[in-house]
Amino acid sequence: MRRQLVYVLGFMMLAGVTAGYAQTGENNASSSDLKSDRKDLRHDRRDVRNDKQDIRSDKRDLTNDRADRNQDRRDLNRDARDIAKDRRERNRDLRNGKTAAAAKEQRDINHDKRDASKDRRDLRADNRDIHHDAKDLHKDRVDARKDKRDIRKDRRDIHHDRKGL
Repeated sequence: MRRQLVYVLGFMMLAGVTAGYAQTGENNASSSDLKSDRKDLRHDRRDVRNDKQDIRSDKRDLTNDRADRNQDRRDLNRDARDIAKDRRERNRDLRNGKTAAAAKEQRDINHDKRDASKDRRDLRADNRDIHHDAKDLHKDRVDARKDKRDIRKDRRDIHHDRKGL
């Protein structure tokens, strides 16, 4: 019986020391946890600020790409009008027997076709840029929302750590 009493007393003493150590460790963990939550909060705020900068930059880039695309469309329409006009003049010159003037009009047509082809390539490139920039803008907005949620979570954690909840 005495042996069992010694075991029980030893176990109770070990449990008391462990509980006391856990109490002091909790305070240190809480302060460390508070410190890391504040650090996370600073990083998340910095991330949100960078995301907002990226969003503004992407919006400006989208605006410029759309303006370029619209200018290329106008150039393409102007080239189509020029080609149609030059064809009419070439056909009129051929009807009237003016082969030299018809050859000059054909050179103009070929030049306008090359220009229209270049404008179509630019238009496709601008549309591709617009698509990529829109995807990037979406990703930046998603990232900003995620960082804002992290800020709320970190602030809640700081509050709970300070209140001891």
